[in-house]
Amino acid sequence: MRTAMLVSVVRPIGPILVGVSLGFTLSLLSVTWVHENCDSDGVRATEEMLVFQPDGLKGARKPSSISTGTTDNGNTEEDLRPRIVSYNQPAPQGPQKKVFRAKYASVELGIRERLFVAILTSKTSLSTQAIAVNRTLRHHVEGHVVFLTGSHGPKLPHGMPVFAHGEEHSGPAIFQVLRYLLERHAADYDWFYLLWDDTYVQPDRLKALVSHLSMDRWLYMGQPEEFIGAEAPGRYCRGGAGILLSRALLLRLQPYLEPCRTHVASARPDEWLGRCIVDYTGISCVEQHEGLQYNSFEMEESAVLNAVERVDLQKALTVHPVSPEQMYRLHRSFTQRELQDTYQQIQDLQVEMKRVSCCAVDGNRSAAWPVGVPPPFWPRSRFEVLRWEYFSEEELFSCADGAPKCQLSEADRQDVADVIQEAVRELSEKYAPAVVLSAPRLVNGYRRFDPTRGMEYTLDLQLHAQTESGRSRALTRRVHMVRPLSQVEIIPMPSVTEGTRVHLLLPVSHTERGAALRFLERCGPVMFEAGENAALTLLLLYDPDEAKRVGGTADIFAELKAKAAVAERGHPNVEVSWVSVRTEGPGLLRALDAASRKHAADALLLLVTVDTVLNGDVLNRCRVNAIAGWQVFFPVHFQAFDPRVTHPHGPPPTAPDLVREAGHFDRHAFGEACFYNGDYVASRARQSAESHGDELSEDVDAYDVFLRNSHLHVFRGVEPALWQAHRRCACEPQLGDGALQRCLQGNLRGLGSQSQLAMLLFDQEQTSTT
Repeated sequence: MRTAMLVSVVRPIGPILVGVSLGFTLSLLSVTWVHENCDSDGVRATEEMLVFQPDGLKGARKPSSISTGTTDNGNTEEDLRPRIVSYNQPAPQGPQKKVFRAKYASVELGIRERLFVAILTSKTSLSTQAIAVNRTLRHHVEGHVVFLTGSHGPKLPHGMPVFAHGEEHSGPAIFQVLRYLLERHAADYDWFYLLWDDTYVQPDRLKALVSHLSMDRWLYMGQPEEFIGAEAPGRYCRGGAGILLSRALLLRLQPYLEPCRTHVASARPDEWLGRCIVDYTGISCVEQHEGLQYNSFEMEESAVLNAVERVDLQKALTVHPVSPEQMYRLHRSFTQRELQDTYQQIQDLQVEMKRVSCCAVDGNRSAAWPVGVPPPFWPRSRFEVLRWEYFSEEELFSCADGAPKCQLSEADRQDVADVIQEAVRELSEKYAPAVVLSAPRLVNGYRRFDPTRGMEYTLDLQLHAQTESGRSRALTRRVHMVRPLSQVEIIPMPSVTEGTRVHLLLPVSHTERGAALRFLERCGPVMFEAGENAALTLLLLYDPDEAKRVGGTADIFAELKAKAAVAERGHPNVEVSWVSVRTEGPGLLRALDAASRKHAADALLLLVTVDTVLNGDVLNRCRVNAIAGWQVFFPVHFQAFDPRVTHPHGPPPTAPDLVREAGHFDRHAFGEACFYNGDYVASRARQSAESHGDELSEDVDAYDVFLRNSHLHVFRGVEPALWQAHRRCACEPQLGDGALQRCLQGNLRGLGSQSQLAMLLFDQEQTSTT
């Protein structure tokens, strides 16, 4: 009985005891005998391990041991004996070397861009062939494209980076090209593609080729050609077909550029480059590498592009030589073919997704609809529920201003028409050829914007259906559609500086004299005491009768001019000036034209109003967001409500908080604008040319000038640091219909929110009834 109890206790831990015993036994058998001795200081020194090794063989050492022998390459390993490092180290002698830290992680990690394209052109073909290459290649390549020429004329094509290396002859020119690539771009790119301006390149195939090649190879790739004189070894890449060089090969060739310039003689630049590479690096041109093929097609002079449907042309990466017209035709043909292939790939992926989804737990229900589009947004609380908007073909029943019904804008009306047309097309394909659908009519329309997938639509359509036998009837179908979000594109923007001088322009009419004086009081701490790099120009608008008394004691702006002069004398580093403008109406453009003639073309102008309250942040964002020749900035200010509405029983605060009860961002006001004077002059000149010198309409403001008469990017954004105190504007009858309506609507919107006005009316009714 006792034996059985002992066995039952030992049995669970038996395997553990056996494993521990076996481990101790194996560790004792594998102990390496080490001979240790003590030196005179009593410090134990470890000598070499006595491990038996056969002749000619090297024994493997234990992972925990430290070897003091030699490595496989014959280099003696570093002595890794521990040593004591004192905290109080002596100061190093001599100047200290400053540690360089890269600004970006990609620089510190050595991450380079993938592709650099260098297009060799000339002064005569820069405005013809080079422009065609730029339009068909540059915006398709995910890399840098530069046009290299010996010299260029005084006027360069717009939007093309051109570098002149100063060498007109074709032979030495290729040497200058290589030196330019090595000195300026060898550290930033992995692959360099040399191209002549009479060659068309299929951009997608070029990107696919480069993305599958190893960057550390010595690769010289293109269309191989035998050297003149068959006895020369190796082959060179024909220039017309394009030449692909790796960064590793360029760096290897760098020490031999000067010998190549001296000893290699060839009139053809591609042959000169091939001879230099073959003679000094031993690398010959190849058209196939790592299973990738470089295909090129040579266009005959008498060939008609529409008739060329050869297989080698459809597979070609480059086609040469071609004229600008042929280049555009080729680009359109290849782009259409790529688009068809993309659509076919999308269909294949959708079919594959449907087939794979059958194996999921939920079956086909696990696949999101539409196939390949992200699933709908799932709200985590009732505050995140997306709202559906009800619409018809002409009206929208969910308006931004809170009205129950409003007319669809032109863009929304076009969007609804496109959605209905696409829905009818899909239904026709589904029921064809048995049923022909026509005369669609929208019964109910619902839409909502889903940030994860795009705009969703639910349409109830009534259509006229006619069968093949001639019978017809009205058919109603509900359709669900999605307009998915496209890929986000990063728009390159030029760099700007934050030290530019800002010239403030303040238009002042005779009814705004008091507000202008208050503006100088508010503007002083920003422009004068803070030392901002800014200047102020007052645009004084005179009526014809008032203009006769300019400069006299009866001048209506005498007090404002006196205060501006006092401010300028008190702060010599600040410039405060005024420009007198004679106008029969409140014409803003006339005042801007007069101010524009007083400033240089590169002056940064900030248009403000007498009610504007600004600070240094506004000036800095004006400097950053306004880019000469590229972008103008129209900030959206915060408009304070009437204090009698927001604080009927107490004093209002000096500066409103950015809350819904204190005011609103006025999206309908365009009084503040930041732009460069040269951009304004160009836009006004284009406007005058299109209107044939007609009189200016009072409805036109600076926003309309840039939006309708320039190719600049008009940037409209909310500016929290820019606000206006409440003031009822004087809507003069001289304003045009559009400007007068905007002025009246602005006064109404600036009174208060709907809830505040409703409570005010409710209190008045309660007071009147009691």
